[in-house]
Amino acid sequence: MIGKEKMDELFEEARKAANGAYAPYSKFRVGAALLCEDGTVVTGVNVENRSFGLTICAERNAITSAVTMGKLKFLALAIFTPDSVEPVGPCGACRQVISEFMLPDAPVHFAGSGSNHVNTTVGELLPWDSLHDLNKPLISPENTGIY
Repeated sequence: MIGKEKMDELFEEARKAANGAYAPYSKFRVGAALLCEDGTVVTGVNVENRSFGLTICAERNAITSAVTMGKLKFLALAIFTPDSVEPVGPCGACRQVISEFMLPDAPVHFAGSGSNHVNTTVGELLPWDSLHDLNKPLISPENTGIY
C-alpha cells in the first residue's frame, strides 16, 4: 500500500518533470513519475514531433526509461499536466503499456494546474484489460446483467 505522503512526493516529481517536456506544437506539457518496486523514482516527459503520431507520451517515456534501467515492476504512477486546469488521464496507448507493467490495484494520481485531482488505480483506468482477462468471461449475468 502506497501512503498519501509517498504519492504526494511522487506527484511532486511529476510536476518537476513536466517543466522539461518538449511540446512546441501543442503547447501541452506532461510530466510523469513512476515508483519502481525498489523505491527508485523514474520520470518521463512528453516529447512531440511535428508528425503527432510519433509523439512519445510522458507515461510511456517513464516506463521505457525504467525498463532500460532493468526495472520491470512498478508500484505507482503520478501524472501532471500544467497546461490544463482539469486533470488529464493517460491516453489509450499509455493505459495499455501501463497495464503491462503494473498490477490492477496500483495507484495512479493525476492532476492539472487546477485544484481537482484524480486518485484511481490501473484497474479502474483499464477495466476491460483483455490481454490479462482472456480466461475470464467478459459478458455474463454476474458482471453486467446482460447475457
